[in-house]
Amino acid sequence: QVQFVESGGGLVQPGGSLRLSCAASGFTIDRYTIGWFRQAPGKEREGTSCISDSDGSTYYKNSVKGRFTISRDNAKNTVYLQMNSLKPEDTAVYYCAADLTGRGDCFVPQTFASWGQGTQVTVSS
Repeated sequence: QVQFVESGGGLVQPGGSLRLSCAASGFTIDRYTIGWFRQAPGKEREGTSCISDSDGSTYYKNSVKGRFTISRDNAKNTVYLQMNSLKPEDTAVYYCAADLTGRGDCFVPQTFASWGQGTQVTVSS
């Protein structure tokens, strides 16, 4: 069974940094494309970034490009999201999920599955 546990969220001031972790179990993370998604209050869930299973290629939503970095540590079976230069609009619950079909779109949450419980990120002064 594919499962994720997210951690690393918290309260940070604008311009600050956080590193989120997504620990996987039930499979090895290089088997599927893994994505980081977020959902702000009153808004739809959106994709921020993903890392492909085949070659580790990374993809980013325009609004986080240059600030967020997705990576994976196969030995720890964990995917990370390094977030720098955080803005108040980055405030959301962050989730990771997997493209189990191989046909998912990194920026269409409905095409990913096995969602974790999420970790809250709040950017505020």
